[in-house]
Amino acid sequence: MKKINKSKLVFGNKIGNATQRFALRYKRFFVKKFGDDSEVDYKIKAVDDFLLYKLFECKNIVPINAGDMPLVLNDDKAVVIGNIRMGYGHYRIAMAMVSAARALGYNPYWFDLSNFENSLCTKVLKYQDKLYSFASRLSQKSRIFNKFFWDPISMNYYKRIEGYAIDQRTTELFMPIFKNLPKKVPFVATHAFCSQGAIHAGMKNVVNAIPDNWPISIHYSEGSVHAVQTPSAYLGYKSLRSMNKRKKLQPLPAHAIYYAGHYVDHELVAYIEGDCANRLERAQKKFDKRYLISIGGAGAQRELTADIIKHFIPYIEKNSASLFINVGDHKNVIDYLLKKLANYKHLFNFFDDTYCELEAFVEKNKTQKTKGIYFIYNSNIFEAVYATNLLMRFVDCVITKPSEMAFYPVPKIIITRVGGHEMYGAIRTSEIGDGTYECSTKKEIFSMIDHFNNDNSLLKSMCYHIKINKIAGVYDGAYNVIKMALHMRENNGKYIENVIK
Repeated sequence: MKKINKSKLVFGNKIGNATQRFALRYKRFFVKKFGDDSEVDYKIKAVDDFLLYKLFECKNIVPINAGDMPLVLNDDKAVVIGNIRMGYGHYRIAMAMVSAARALGYNPYWFDLSNFENSLCTKVLKYQDKLYSFASRLSQKSRIFNKFFWDPISMNYYKRIEGYAIDQRTTELFMPIFKNLPKKVPFVATHAFCSQGAIHAGMKNVVNAIPDNWPISIHYSEGSVHAVQTPSAYLGYKSLRSMNKRKKLQPLPAHAIYYAGHYVDHELVAYIEGDCANRLERAQKKFDKRYLISIGGAGAQRELTADIIKHFIPYIEKNSASLFINVGDHKNVIDYLLKKLANYKHLFNFFDDTYCELEAFVEKNKTQKTKGIYFIYNSNIFEAVYATNLLMRFVDCVITKPSEMAFYPVPKIIITRVGGHEMYGAIRTSEIGDGTYECSTKKEIFSMIDHFNNDNSLLKSMCYHIKINKIAGVYDGAYNVIKMALHMRENNGKYIENVIK
């Protein structure tokens, strides 16, 4: 297969020679640092020993061990969900795609680029994720770093078309792990690196599910069909909005991008009416309001979380609120919170690496009162992420930064963002009525908590808008993305019909 330099011309827009030279140097830096595996044949198998198989019969594609039979993926109902762990957001989107694929009658396969531990691809991803996580945590500790470094990078540097051109060179290194996937299997990418790697490897039916509501060039993958969650994201990504301040850029062709809707799991969409009715019934009976705080994959905002918990203490002691804190797989975060909140340990309950017990608790207490503060920790990454999905249907309100969770059909109080690009998730949720605007200071956050807990009007309003949004198809993005990938397989790699509603 002839290799095409995708850092030279991006959607018909010429990239400068200096950027092309830097992109090549950056690619060579990784090869020098981690070694060249371009000739390695990463044979694969599909295993069923993880949570997503139990939930959705989704098989996990992993490298084979000595003596294993390699996977021959000739399943005509297969849909491969490409993903990486970079924070929890991309995993969360991937889980939504798995859920939707199963609900539509197809067989999802989980393809995590990070599964190939000995590959150059995985080593590059871990290197970049380490830098991203460090910067995310530091941004929450230092306002100066956040204002003058992290916000400008996440909003502006990542936005420039040159950033995407550099990534295209880097993701050429990912091709070996895609070698044994069929070229025509429907492939849904929940991170642009997955999509870019698949395209470089010659895959034909690739949908690139873009997460951000704010147009950032690094989410593109030329050669795929792009899906976005909102109409404003459609306009911004199609026009390459502000991605080069010195010259006019050619837009994406009409067939390259479509509005799909919010990427939400089937089980969350299907039971919206019942879950909202349960929330309103609990409020009418004056039960405690249940709140969920989910710590992100980077482990940021632990200091802010401690302060929020302290603000809740009077409500919890009066049994007018209960609090569920999912720290994911961040053991250090739960240790920090327990140390900071040592005076309140009489209120604590724990689900410490006991996902099955959490499942049983949620099932048993759907219509019961709850009491206290519940800390949830799971060392298994899938249980760590899906515990939040499990609790979203159970609680009355999610307290979250405006990341991927801002797009979910549950009442939300939106707190301070981590990275400037996230602010547009808060704008979206406040405009469609299923969450608040971004409460960027502790004073704003505490005031909104008081409002939500002391007055049912916010809960009623958000539940109303969630039900209206469902009727409008706002939360159907995961279904639509799966349908797009399948449609492409049947139409020689093209998606023909526009799904903008």
